[in-house]
Amino acid sequence: MEKKYNIWWGPPRKFSNKFEERKISWLELFFDLVYAIIISRTTHWLAINYKPDGILDYAYLIIIVFWGWYNGSQYYDLHGTPGIRTRLMTLWQMMTIAALAVTLYNPSASAIGNTTIAIAALQAFITYLWWSVGIYDKEHRKYNKPYTACFLIALALIILTLFVPQPYKRILFWITLVLNYIPPFIAARILKGHNSDFSLSSSMIERLGLFTIIVFGEAILGVINGMNLFNNLNFNVWLCFGLGILIVFALWWIFFALIADRMGQKGLVKGTVISMIYIVTVASLGMLGASFPGLMNDLKSGIDDSPSASRVIFSVSIALFLFSIVSLSQLLIYPEEYYKKRRPIQLLLIIAGSLPVIYTLFLPVLSLTIYLFCIFLLMFLIIVVITKSWFRVELEHLQDNDL
Repeated sequence: MEKKYNIWWGPPRKFSNKFEERKISWLELFFDLVYAIIISRTTHWLAINYKPDGILDYAYLIIIVFWGWYNGSQYYDLHGTPGIRTRLMTLWQMMTIAALAVTLYNPSASAIGNTTIAIAALQAFITYLWWSVGIYDKEHRKYNKPYTACFLIALALIILTLFVPQPYKRILFWITLVLNYIPPFIAARILKGHNSDFSLSSSMIERLGLFTIIVFGEAILGVINGMNLFNNLNFNVWLCFGLGILIVFALWWIFFALIADRMGQKGLVKGTVISMIYIVTVASLGMLGASFPGLMNDLKSGIDDSPSASRVIFSVSIALFLFSIVSLSQLLIYPEEYYKKRRPIQLLLIIAGSLPVIYTLFLPVLSLTIYLFCIFLLMFLIIVVITKSWFRVELEHLQDNDL
């Protein structure tokens, strides 16, 4: 039967009306662009504050921004229609994210209160999305109750942070993150009791890849921003720039060779865990971009041979990124012949992620140029192994399908 939608307003699409294949819309791409701005502001926050409090704030902002993006994207994927209601809902979320980006530009004492209000506005909007879907879709009502309840409690706690001193503010903010991410695990039990199932759609898998591409762009921007520190661009500076770009490109190659176009394993819990691992992927790329100007500042100051905070963050970001790929590969679906090759590659990624951290923390320090060159060689080794084994299996799989 042909589905009819009210073009002007109308209810959201029912949870049970799923599309097997859905093309990513221009509106969703526009929506992602606003998140590119907030990711840029968030990495800037980390770049100017390497202290533990700054790292904690960066982690919180990345997690809450990803939560907003993921819930907004899931709403469009599950309930979006061609009508104006969906477009206005998307517009309102874009406005809250843009407001949050404005408040992050100036991290002064007064701006922190404005940032809290912007986060509360985002929280209130996502809460309304889940609540309103339960009003329109009876099948979805039991499913959305844990979301609405947990999100409302989290909203109350965010508002409460405006009236309490530190360190209670941070404690409350982190409690709100737990409340925001726990509903899918509660809802999974409800869905299981009703013989229902939910998995990440192919379009959401694609959206997660596109979101990662956005943050790869921020990592490239971090390399470019590192060059802005120099009036005299000598050969050594250009060499560090080139190595920085090569490292980001190598990480892109590794990620999309192993992760792209792979469907997640079925189930709400596994789909949720996949999305949560992507937080580590995104956060590590942001850390990479934020740390590179610090590396170049060390070079400019003539202290590029010391284990600075920027070098530690740089090495940790690479480790977290490679570890996230290993974790994601455990939850994605591959053809049977891939699995024999997957475990050796996972082990290689774990070793390659650990080596820069171990070296940075415990071994004698090399100059920045040699340090970056060694990391690039390590990433290049992974690419060679992937190309020799993984791609060979992929080509054989394609040839078998053509026969």
